[in-house]
Amino acid sequence: MAKIQVILTADVAGQGRKGEIVSVSEGYAKNFLLKNNKGVMATDEELKKIENRKKREAKKAQEEKEKSLELKKELESKKIVIVAKTGDNGKLFGAITNKEVSSEIEKAFGVAIDRKKIECNIKALGEHKAIVKLHTEVKAEVTVVVKG
Repeated sequence: MAKIQVILTADVAGQGRKGEIVSVSEGYAKNFLLKNNKGVMATDEELKKIENRKKREAKKAQEEKEKSLELKKELESKKIVIVAKTGDNGKLFGAITNKEVSSEIEKAFGVAIDRKKIECNIKALGEHKAIVKLHTEVKAEVTVVVKG
């Protein structure tokens, strides 16, 4: 039985994920993968297309990481001031939320950051650190000053 190489154009159970090169029997390739547009023959031209796509994706990922590193430097260079209501003894009513930190970052830096990417646990006056996830490999520590 002859085996041929096929590049998957969709995830196929038991064979592999989209973009992978798999060796399958000739009948399976012709009667299922190619017929149902789940794969294309692994010709030199198709392999070059995949290689070029991978290079573009890697370059794009690197550019995103570099932008995140620049933004990290900018965010860590300044302090964010949040004014909150306090009681008579100087304790906060509630806590400073991720949403408040996100809106203050947007005001101070002009950068919109999703509140779900911010980790903070601020329940008192003073200086605190909030972790902002900018990229899978880049996290910034933003200094948040809470005043009453």
